[in-house]
Amino acid sequence: MKKIAIPSSSGLLGVHFGHCEYFYIYETGEGEVKKRDIITPPPHQPDLYPDWLNKHNVTDVIAGGMGQKAIDNFTQKSINVHTGAPQESPDEIIQSFLNGTLETTDNLCDH
Repeated sequence: MKKIAIPSSSGLLGVHFGHCEYFYIYETGEGEVKKRDIITPPPHQPDLYPDWLNKHNVTDVIAGGMGQKAIDNFTQKSINVHTGAPQESPDEIIQSFLNGTLETTDNLCDH
């Protein structure tokens, strides 16, 4: 079972990971979504989200872009990071991810 977090703003993938309105957190297993929660993150501070999502037992994060320091912090917590996801709804993104058809581009963050 995986627990996958997707940052969201205005119902779509949040362009800037650290400033999203919500995180959609999907529990998945056997290639399908078992449970979906939408949670409001705490106010953004450097290094906060890796610890916060780790406490929610997240195994993977799908984002449009993310700074290298955040990627490193997630990796240290054994959380897989997938960047360059398209700006679509979190439900569309998770389905593509589970189907193995999620197309990603370069990390959209340059810091």
